[in-house]
Amino acid sequence: MSKVTVAKSAGFCFGVDRAVKMVYSELENNTRVATLGPIIHNQDVVNDMQAKGARIIDNVDELESDETVVIRSHGVGRDVYEAIEAKGNRMLDATCPFVSRIHKIVAEKTAEGYFILIAGDKNHPEVQGIVGHCDENCLVFKDNFELKDFFEKNYKNFGKKLAIVAQTTYNIVVWDDCLNVIPKNDPNIVIFDTICNATDARQSDAAELAKNSDIMLVVGGRHSSNTVKLYEVCSRYCETYHIENSDELRTLKLPNADRIGITAGASTPAYIIKEVQTKMAENEILAAQDEDIDFAQALDESFKKIHTGEKVKGTVVAVNNTEAIVDLGTKHTGYVNIDDLTDDPSQKPADIVSVGDEIDLIVIKVNDAEGTVALSKKKVDEQAGYEKIVKAQEEGTVLEGVVQHVVNKGVTLTAFGVRVFIPASLTGLPRGAELEQLLKKKVEFIVIEVSEGGRKRAVGSIKAVQNAKKAEAQAKFWETAEVGSTYTGKVKSLTSFGAFVDLGGIDGMVHISELSWKRIKHPSEVVNVGDTLEVYIKELDKEANRISLGFKKAEDNPWEIFKSQYKVGDIVKATIVSITSFGAFAQIIDGVDGLIHISQIADRKVENVKDVLSVGDEVDVKIIDIDYDSKRISISMRALLDDADEAEESAEDDAE
Repeated sequence: MSKVTVAKSAGFCFGVDRAVKMVYSELENNTRVATLGPIIHNQDVVNDMQAKGARIIDNVDELESDETVVIRSHGVGRDVYEAIEAKGNRMLDATCPFVSRIHKIVAEKTAEGYFILIAGDKNHPEVQGIVGHCDENCLVFKDNFELKDFFEKNYKNFGKKLAIVAQTTYNIVVWDDCLNVIPKNDPNIVIFDTICNATDARQSDAAELAKNSDIMLVVGGRHSSNTVKLYEVCSRYCETYHIENSDELRTLKLPNADRIGITAGASTPAYIIKEVQTKMAENEILAAQDEDIDFAQALDESFKKIHTGEKVKGTVVAVNNTEAIVDLGTKHTGYVNIDDLTDDPSQKPADIVSVGDEIDLIVIKVNDAEGTVALSKKKVDEQAGYEKIVKAQEEGTVLEGVVQHVVNKGVTLTAFGVRVFIPASLTGLPRGAELEQLLKKKVEFIVIEVSEGGRKRAVGSIKAVQNAKKAEAQAKFWETAEVGSTYTGKVKSLTSFGAFVDLGGIDGMVHISELSWKRIKHPSEVVNVGDTLEVYIKELDKEANRISLGFKKAEDNPWEIFKSQYKVGDIVKATIVSITSFGAFAQIIDGVDGLIHISQIADRKVENVKDVLSVGDEVDVKIIDIDYDSKRISISMRALLDDADEAEESAEDDAE
């Protein structure tokens, strides 16, 4: 007989109980009652209220003139109260006192100029009600990751004080994670503890019971926020099932369990909890599942006894496309279905076993009437694999696996026959990235958590392996890195001030001024993400983990090219690139400009440079001065005219 235990704190909380009693009291007085939304996340109770005459409405406009409207324990925004007052109907406010306290806090803090941060589900009616008291001066975040994102991206220049509250049924474990994200000792941030103490107690009691149970039954509405959170809390410690009432027990395939725990959400009446407890205590469900197991007296004593869950050896006598047939040495014929041979849909039974193979199996079900036994090889493999998984977790072994499925909030793969779940945050992909890009890819991971319940499950992390490799690469880099060393790396990202280059596990930055000898406005004018660059180390700061890289090569310096090819007195062609009040700048070669002073444009006085020259004009000039230290070149158009005049005068003299 299994031991069945109900959590200390389970079922109706004060606020829900108060709201339900308020509605029933009105119905008993023959009042026409309309509840603004279901008064409780429990369909049995809601159906009973409707049968007694209560009506559920979605908004105030649906109210009929003689109806009394009941505000449920979740509460509503200020605009709803105003709409009811304008409508003129009688109102009963069953808002939970804990929720009302939050309304008061956010309203007061909003009036004081605070911006409100709300931890919770933005689609939950309680949270929507809280938002309705903030004058749109708020942000709802669901977890510590979204809160961290807010502080990293917005808070530095936010300019407002913050008040932080939480939905009354918020997950206390996640709330603790959120508190660790909030900047410490910031006088502009005030935090209010608004999680209902009943919620805290219910979740804590459920967690303690789950730690000491083989399976947990969480009883409550499918759409009940606090019930779903109870399920999440219990699932951390053992196999957990979410049911709405005792009728659902027969639809479950519960494993054999010596210790069964029961908890219930705030919307679950005591009588439903009692029904579940009674049925489990009487072993009705487990007996119904195992009714074919106890057939020992129906077997001839000369035959070997077989029981569900027993480990047996069998010899494969036949293999077809869907199953393997096994001789167990009893009067039963054993069958191993393809789904109990492997998880790999591409394999057939013949790919796994052959006639004559002796294999270890687990008995799934015995049918004495038909003389058959359903068996599983996969469960044996899973058990052996589970032991390897446990060992891998203990030793921190890096494992390999192929991502098989993208599921809600993560991906799954199989290692040693055991399903491993990798949360999205541990896949190593950036936040918000498409998880499908990992599908069918071989990845390395470590096991960080192993379930201890009946189902063998594990949680893994790809990110941890990547971080370890990165740390190793960084350590190796710093051992040998020195100024002047050259590396080949890939451009990882671009910013307005430079390009970050992956040197193999560690990033360095090439400042925009180091990307080109020319003046550029953005690094993308020279490089793109993914480009391979040959760079060298300019500066190292190990304490700050900062590496400054150089990319420009001395031989590409346009001034060195100019120096080797030009001198004072040379006549060159130059292109006007800009015009000022005192002259014009002309490009001699790419990256090197010279100045034609206004006095050097013509052999006459020039009042306005633009009267003579335009950007784009190509002109002949003479280099009249070079200052390499200041990187200044003076060039002249007039000098060529003077030379021409001198040549003409000389020719005239020769003629005379």
